[in-house]
Amino acid sequence: MTKDDRSEARTARSVAAPARQLWLVRHAETEWSRAGRHTGRTDLPLTADGERMARDIATLLEGRRFAAVWSSPLLRARRTCELVGLGEPAIDEDLLEWNYGEYEGLTSAEIERRRPGWNLWRHGCPGGETLAQVNDRAQRVVARVLREFDAATHAHDASADGVSLAIVSHGHFLRTLVAAWLELPPSRARSFGLHADSVSILGFEHGDRVVWSWDWTEHLTAAGH
Repeated sequence: MTKDDRSEARTARSVAAPARQLWLVRHAETEWSRAGRHTGRTDLPLTADGERMARDIATLLEGRRFAAVWSSPLLRARRTCELVGLGEPAIDEDLLEWNYGEYEGLTSAEIERRRPGWNLWRHGCPGGETLAQVNDRAQRVVARVLREFDAATHAHDASADGVSLAIVSHGHFLRTLVAAWLELPPSRARSFGLHADSVSILGFEHGDRVVWSWDWTEHLTAAGH
């Protein structure tokens, strides 16, 4: 690890100083994400660049112990989880990406030619999921995370750095998840942009749910991606 890598890892840890942390990792690049195509349930592998990008996250997680790790069942998420060094995750179907139905594999421009004025957060996808359905999954994930924090705390499973949990999932789902975490209307998820291979940290301040870091991508810049 270079001096710059160590500095970035320390910076990421300092951002996450609070005792209970939920780390969110969006999977790394696939051919469709590179092309801007909506990739819901299509099970694509990472690109070669995506594999390198995922390995760069490992410097941010170095030395951190996670009491629980969950991943979407899709290959791009599971492979990212493996490459960043999170070990064998619990597979959670609720962490799947939005089901885009008839819009699977299309770019936003292609969808808008079919349906002018289309917006995912307002209109959903024919043959796929509505925002309300995705939010239902996000709410179940939040409930499980809160139970896991309570269980780890009561079991005295916290290290000196507190309790950390991790989720590896997908862009639109993680945006919906952060809105659920903050107890915002699900439509507010549209305000949280999120890059592939990014890291975000949720937690608590004075008992309130907060965002400590969002869409962290400095590891990509440092690696020249």
